[in-house]
Amino acid sequence: MRILFLGDVVGRRGREGVAAALPGLRRDLKIDLAIVNAENASHGFGLAPDMAKTLFAAGADVITLGNHAWDRKEIIPYIAETPRLIRPLNYPAGTPGNGSVLVTLEDGRKALVLQALGRLFMDPLDCPFRGTADVLARYRLGGTVNAIVADIHAEASSEKMAYGHIFDSQISLVVGTHTHCPTADAQILPGGTAFQSDAGMCGDYDSVIGMVKTGATLRFWRKMPGEKLAPADGVVTICGVFVETDDTTGLARRIEPVRTGGRLSQMMPVA
Repeated sequence: MRILFLGDVVGRRGREGVAAALPGLRRDLKIDLAIVNAENASHGFGLAPDMAKTLFAAGADVITLGNHAWDRKEIIPYIAETPRLIRPLNYPAGTPGNGSVLVTLEDGRKALVLQALGRLFMDPLDCPFRGTADVLARYRLGGTVNAIVADIHAEASSEKMAYGHIFDSQISLVVGTHTHCPTADAQILPGGTAFQSDAGMCGDYDSVIGMVKTGATLRFWRKMPGEKLAPADGVVTICGVFVETDDTTGLARRIEPVRTGGRLSQMMPVA
């Protein structure tokens, strides 16, 4: 199975960039399953239903959220009726939406997509490790499902790495989101799980993690409240991860970063 995961979509330019690039990426890389993190798509904070619909129409099979899941209140009724939009699985019981979704491809193959929220320097939610283990106990990689993808939305690279190693051999791809900076550690772990600490963002990198430099830098320089943050609106770089898995075992055969457009060095897998 060929899987494309695109990192955090930031603001209008990020949305427009993904909507424009995703159809071509799906075609050129022969993608079977496309996943997009979009928790920063609405002015940098949250996701609105119409924006989710645009990303689905562009070719996203699943959209993941994160710690800004509820910043746009209108997402609450929408997520309840949209299984392919998921939020972290370790929110408390009774939280709207689901933390995982089982996707059936047109050819009948099945993929499980889940998301967990880290706890270091983040909201003190339920344990992401135990929550993930509970979900995985209901599926068997290479048996009941052909692939499993986990989005670990976390601040600390150590927590993301620990998550990857704990679930090595149980998940096809563990990919980090949230910090908006693509890491250079794409690898296949010893047990066969593809891993990258952070997929990066889909946004303008002439910024502070996607936000206009002026307000963001003054927050550090002056330490004064009230500096307004707004998404940067320059040229977008599309960042993500491409993974190819073995349909028999569900484990990864290859993992390569995806970076196209904008300011960063360009990387595109060979189809």
